[in-house]
Amino acid sequence: MKTFNTLLAAVAVCAAGMTSAQAADENFASLTYGQTSDKVRKSGLLQRNTDHLNTDGVIAKDGTWGVRLGRINDQGRYYMTYDNVSGDHSGLKLRQENLLGSYDLFLPVGDTTKLFGGGTLGMTKLSQESPGLSRDTDYGYAYGLQAGVIQDITDKASVELGYRYLRTNAATEVSPHGTPKAGTLRLSSSAQTYLAASYKF
Repeated sequence: MKTFNTLLAAVAVCAAGMTSAQAADENFASLTYGQTSDKVRKSGLLQRNTDHLNTDGVIAKDGTWGVRLGRINDQGRYYMTYDNVSGDHSGLKLRQENLLGSYDLFLPVGDTTKLFGGGTLGMTKLSQESPGLSRDTDYGYAYGLQAGVIQDITDKASVELGYRYLRTNAATEVSPHGTPKAGTLRLSSSAQTYLAASYKF
């Protein structure tokens, strides 16, 4: 936890520095839609209490909506993202919510097209919402990388295609009503392919 708090403090200091150093930047906002697939590990107890339960199938290519707000210039951008995805499989339902801070660098490949790549740090909320089970929620850190391509439509509007990979440690308990805990589900990684529409203001 101390390491996580240190990382968050470092991101805040960097963001403050970029804000003061890049006063000519423009604000931008985005809407995103994509597909997320998660790797979810079972505890040994849950493995013993279930028969061939495919936990990686709970969130697998499920639709993900998100919003972003940040600052952008010709060299790069920094922004906050909130996104939300849920899925169900084999009687389990999970919901994943991310609150992330990201920084990207740009590589122009034409007058209106550029590649981007960068890093992300933030927090993941994992909720177990399965029918017949006691609901449970946990928060964990999230960190990862993203890359993609941006196509400018006008001076103010653009679209992009991107891919983001996150590592996290959020975990929830699986407890049928009125019975002892059956085990634990731990979210270890998350991969998302997405489309975004952005507007500068």
